[in-house]
Amino acid sequence: MADPVEQLVCDCRKRLSSRFELDARVSIPLTGVTVLFGASGSGKTTLLRLLAGLEKPDTGTILFRGKAWQALPPQQRRTGFLFQDYALFPHLTVAENVGYAGSRAAAEGLMEAFGLAEFSDRRPRAISGGQQQRTALARALAAGPELLLLDEPLSALDAPTRMRMRYELRRLLLAGGVPSIVVTHDRMEAVALGDWMAVMVEGRIRQSGPVREVFRRPADLQVAESVGVENVLPADVVGHEAGLLTLRVGEARLQCVDSGESGQVYACIHAEDVAITREAGVSSARNRLTGQVRSATVEGALARIELDCGFPLVAMVTAQSAGELALREGEQVAAVVKATAVHLAAYSQPSPR
Repeated sequence: MADPVEQLVCDCRKRLSSRFELDARVSIPLTGVTVLFGASGSGKTTLLRLLAGLEKPDTGTILFRGKAWQALPPQQRRTGFLFQDYALFPHLTVAENVGYAGSRAAAEGLMEAFGLAEFSDRRPRAISGGQQQRTALARALAAGPELLLLDEPLSALDAPTRMRMRYELRRLLLAGGVPSIVVTHDRMEAVALGDWMAVMVEGRIRQSGPVREVFRRPADLQVAESVGVENVLPADVVGHEAGLLTLRVGEARLQCVDSGESGQVYACIHAEDVAITREAGVSSARNRLTGQVRSATVEGALARIELDCGFPLVAMVTAQSAGELALREGEQVAAVVKATAVHLAAYSQPSPR
């Protein structure tokens, strides 16, 4: 059992004027970087504001290292909050912004660590978006917070800068030495930034755990859709033998590792785990499906292949592989999937749209 002294435990409810209801129940480890992940409108920012004390829960508790936070004003929580637009003071220099809420020594140390010393006398409008982000992060850390909260910190940057800053932001957060919670709806940002994540769907935490584990093994249909699993297939468990389950997907059969499920499930397969071949040779993979090519679309260095295997199946292969295969619409190929690449999620009725 995790040490409660090293956790942020939230169990609170909040109803907004828009009639949106948040019911957040989650324990967040206070190490590294945690990502609050979900689509726009799922409640991520509302939860972040509750943690910061900018909103009060209607009911419930927030415990930080065992201390009740739900009734504390923001200034007593010692959290640093990084807004989407950074909220730098336009009339102050970089040095004055960083030193606004902290000591001069702390500000100077952070400016040196974050590569801001040479811009110290410039105002925010005279530095780049990435430099503004570093300034805002240094200012938040200069106050000596116990927890750092970041609301979509890369959303104000253009796409090329955003891609470049993902790993830079993670480096800075780890260098700051303060546990951090980052809100994002971007899957690539979640993977690049986070050690641990909580997935929010319609105001609820649907799954939490290490980032790669959540992306790899979504717990249910809503999580699978949220994290972008391309193939989420309704299936029935129809047999088990020698550590493997046999699934019926439409008229086809798939095998996966036996993890104790029975009855109706969702079979989740990442598109990059689907190999395509014309060869008739024997493969070590348990699942070999005959499919008809419906479309082949090049997307940069990758190609998205849509197949009809008696059920829709999407594969992502390199553009080079797609070119060598010279796939044409309507032709038959084999789709190969390892049993270990098929992960099962709990069955639930899809939400009405």
